[in-house]
Amino acid sequence: MSYRADKIMSLSGGELDKKTTKGLQNYLKRVLKGGMHGLCFSPYEEGQKPGDQLTEAQVRRRLEIIKPYTKWVRSFSCTEGNELIPIIAKELGMKTLVGAWLGDDPETNADEIKGLKKLAKEGYVDIAAVGNEVMYRGDLTEAELLEYIYDVKSNINNIPVGYVDAYYEFTQRPKITEACDVVLANCYPYWEGCSIEYALVYMKDMYYRALKAANGKKVIISETGWPSFGSGLNGAQPSFENAMKYFINTQLWSKEDNIDIFYFSSFDESWKIGDEGDVGAFWGLWDKNEKPKFYNEVNFFKNSKLLV
Repeated sequence: MSYRADKIMSLSGGELDKKTTKGLQNYLKRVLKGGMHGLCFSPYEEGQKPGDQLTEAQVRRRLEIIKPYTKWVRSFSCTEGNELIPIIAKELGMKTLVGAWLGDDPETNADEIKGLKKLAKEGYVDIAAVGNEVMYRGDLTEAELLEYIYDVKSNINNIPVGYVDAYYEFTQRPKITEACDVVLANCYPYWEGCSIEYALVYMKDMYYRALKAANGKKVIISETGWPSFGSGLNGAQPSFENAMKYFINTQLWSKEDNIDIFYFSSFDESWKIGDEGDVGAFWGLWDKNEKPKFYNEVNFFKNSKLLV
């Protein structure tokens, strides 16, 4: 048996439980400033929700905030101003994972697919995502989704095309996995009730399940994150400290094992309460006012007191 201290972190994460809140804040700040592979973009300002028209000013302002910290940005739609996200991101020198949001409305789906093709043909797309958790929500049949995927693949050249869903969907739906050039797997230990102590190991297991299903294709973790406030789910407890620990461990693993991860999310968005309950509004690295949520001490303790 040969003991390797450098591999202890890779299994269970850094020894973050021994750090004070201030120590966690300083550690997170260093990790964030060191940069990450990718970040899911939250475009909606307070009072906005999907369906509202985004402005160029708000998209540009928020992209400029996150630009120093991430190489890639992920968008979720190609309509209602979301099409501006990859255009401005490219202008700022960022790579783009661009998604067409598919649901149960054929007319809206057609607009989204049209927008994705247009952006791809104009050079604004590095990876194209056809749909997000459509199978999970049950908005389309598998055959309908496959038709959209193959349509996009046949209309854009030399751009990897994938589909985003929970990691386990790719093990259960081999036809979808086969259709994808790249597997885009959402991995959330929180949503499966995993406590923060085991969250990194749990996420690794999610990733390797998707990797096995991918059968040699590249797997990207298209979403993962931890909420900073809200109601717990079994052993998973939202808190500022747990959110910091999860972010730090995720980024350390991403760099150590060269795993491409899009962290969820950039900014807190209040509209998500309607879909996810109280935790929905608190997944961002920046708050709803676009201020750093964790390493700005005044902001951290102000929000901690507010949310108790």
